[in-house]
Amino acid sequence: MRITFKLFAMLQDYLPAEGRQNNALPLDLQDGTTILQVIERFGVPLKSCHLVLIDGNFVPPSERNTRALKEGETLAIWPPIAGG
Repeated sequence: MRITFKLFAMLQDYLPAEGRQNNALPLDLQDGTTILQVIERFGVPLKSCHLVLIDGNFVPPSERNTRALKEGETLAIWPPIAGG
């Protein structure tokens, strides 16, 4: 199956070079691949995965190790953001 994987802000550094220009990378995954497996595949620190969305819908931390991705979905992750 194919999904789109997006990393934002400082997390873009975890994408390979071909994904950094658009902060998006098409991925071919085995059926049943979870969000956590994708995060681990790219070495993204879990503490940096503050906001995780699938097709714009929030996925709470308690579901990230069991939520399997599906064909055509977009997985987007943002780090914690500070500001004022």
